[in-house]
Amino acid sequence: MAYLQDEKTEADIANLNLGELDITTDEFILDEVDIHIQANLEDDLVKEALKTGVDLRQYSKQVEAELQRIEQASIKDYIKESQNIALLHNQITACDSILERMEGMLSGFQSDLSSISSEIQTLQQQSVSMNVRLKNRQAVRSHLSQLVDELVVPGAMISTILDSPVTEQEFLEQLHELNTKINFAKELSFRETLACSDIQDIVDRLKLKAVSKIREFILQKIYSFRKPMTNYQIPQNTLLKYRFFYQFLLANERTVAKEIRDEYVDTMSKIYYSYFKSYSGRLLKVQYEEVADKDDLMGVEDTAKKDILHSFFSKPSLKSRNTIFTLGQRGAILSPAELEGPILVPHTAQRGDSRYPYETLFRSQHYALLDNGCREYLFLSDFFMVAGNSALDLFNSIMGKTLSMFLKSMSTYVSDCYDSIAVFLCIHIILRFRAITAKRNIPALDKYWEAVLELLWPRFELILEMNISSIRNTDPQKLGVLDTRPHYITRRYAEFSSAIVSINQTFPNERTNALLGQLQIEVENFVLKMAAEFPSRRDQLIFLINNYDMMLSVLMERAADDSKEVEGFQQLLLARTQEFIEEILSPPFGGMIAFVKEAEALMEKGQLDRLKNDEARITQLVRGFSSTWKQSVEAMSQDVMRSFTNFKNGTSIIQGALTQLIQYYHGFHKVLNQPTFRSLAVRSELINLHHLMVEVKKHKPNF
Repeated sequence: MAYLQDEKTEADIANLNLGELDITTDEFILDEVDIHIQANLEDDLVKEALKTGVDLRQYSKQVEAELQRIEQASIKDYIKESQNIALLHNQITACDSILERMEGMLSGFQSDLSSISSEIQTLQQQSVSMNVRLKNRQAVRSHLSQLVDELVVPGAMISTILDSPVTEQEFLEQLHELNTKINFAKELSFRETLACSDIQDIVDRLKLKAVSKIREFILQKIYSFRKPMTNYQIPQNTLLKYRFFYQFLLANERTVAKEIRDEYVDTMSKIYYSYFKSYSGRLLKVQYEEVADKDDLMGVEDTAKKDILHSFFSKPSLKSRNTIFTLGQRGAILSPAELEGPILVPHTAQRGDSRYPYETLFRSQHYALLDNGCREYLFLSDFFMVAGNSALDLFNSIMGKTLSMFLKSMSTYVSDCYDSIAVFLCIHIILRFRAITAKRNIPALDKYWEAVLELLWPRFELILEMNISSIRNTDPQKLGVLDTRPHYITRRYAEFSSAIVSINQTFPNERTNALLGQLQIEVENFVLKMAAEFPSRRDQLIFLINNYDMMLSVLMERAADDSKEVEGFQQLLLARTQEFIEEILSPPFGGMIAFVKEAEALMEKGQLDRLKNDEARITQLVRGFSSTWKQSVEAMSQDVMRSFTNFKNGTSIIQGALTQLIQYYHGFHKVLNQPTFRSLAVRSELINLHHLMVEVKKHKPNF
């Protein structure tokens, strides 16, 4: 059918009459025609046809015939495959219906998914809401359960508070719980919580019962302090173990807490006062019987008559005699081992007939005070929960009476004390005890230490000034027979000054240094006044050297080598020693020494020729020295060793004198070697300097 239709079409085309074609009509646009022509000319087939010279009309018809043939062949192929095409059409139709059904199903699924999404969103919202409600309920439950737990009073608490002894651990634990419930009930009452009224009565009754049992327990412990021979530290440690009891009373029954505190203060105040009063009184029984009085001053005359009377009317005993100007072993009291050593036991000392200087009793008394005071302050701070000024006030209310007794006793002793070393040792004991309490961070005794120092310092300065005045006012003519050996007053000063300087090195005090400086000046003046009593300069120098050497030796045993006192006496000793050497060389060798000094002076001026005519003098000096120097040196050595009490000092002076002699003789050689005297025949009689030095060494004393 399609083939027939195609043939009809071809016939119609063949019968088509196009008429006369006018290509020049205005309806054509030449430009467009040119474009189409140009485009067709670019075609490969057209190019090939033009190239081969083919007739285009013939070629066009040939192409049309070829196209018709191909078209006919295609139609035959379509007809041949018509059944397959029809089958394909049916299959496409079936697929179309299937896809249509699937589209419907997917649309249904889509609508179902939309509804499910909205349901999930709804469930999510419900879940969030339920979670919020759960958290709220849990929070409410937590508060309510805590409230209920705090409100409920367990039967175990009631039975423990009512029946158990306060010393049991269970009672202490239940008391903590009761205190928590009491505080919680107070808090609820402020908020006007109705549930609080349900337990208020039970809690109040338990509180009263607990307060009653605690009060009875603590008062019993406090009363136990009053029993004779009781070590109050043991019940104090027991109270510290139950320090929460007082905290409970202070929080819930301040009246009872105040009663207990007042009872403790009253009891301990009496105990400390009684103990220290008794202990101080017993300590005084083992003090030295003989103590310094107002006549025991450095410048007071030490006469034989006084010693004779003393031997008749008293029984001397080393155990009961205290030193006044000598430190001796008294300074050991400041060593850490003795300073913080055990306190004295008076009845033990009495049985052994032992006697002690005042500073030893003072140390024992105040170390007991320090030990008990520190322990008491720590107990008060811990048990009564006080700090700062409150703790100090509470401590003073307990120890105040005892401290006042100490100060009164101290004032009485100080007003009649003339033992300056004892007072100075007491000062340094207090300075060290103050450092100990500061290290322990215990400020309770600070004011007491200051009060004691305010008593001791003025007295020490007064005694020192009295000694200075006694030396200043000493009359050398009233001190008995003159003697070149060290004077007892300078020995007193040396012992006393070395004692004070050695003690003062640890805690230097400028006022003390100033007073020691005044004392040193007065002693130096005294030594010069005593030396002036001797008729000869030689004896004066021996006296000065002996005293300076003795004072220097004593000072260097205790004081530092660079102390002001040591340096001062070293300079004085050196100056007087040089002068004494010149003094003892003058009698045997004075002529030679004078000649050497005169010649050296003239040599400096270039006028040595003025001595050219002194040949006789020079000859006498050379021969005199050669013949007598050994005997003179021997006599000088013996004289020096007899004159000085310190063998070492005497030896040093001899060595200095011999050294000076060699220097003078060397100068004598030097002068005679000058051109002016080279022609002198006596020069051959000069002793060889090296030989002289060897011989002189034989005369040096050996230790």
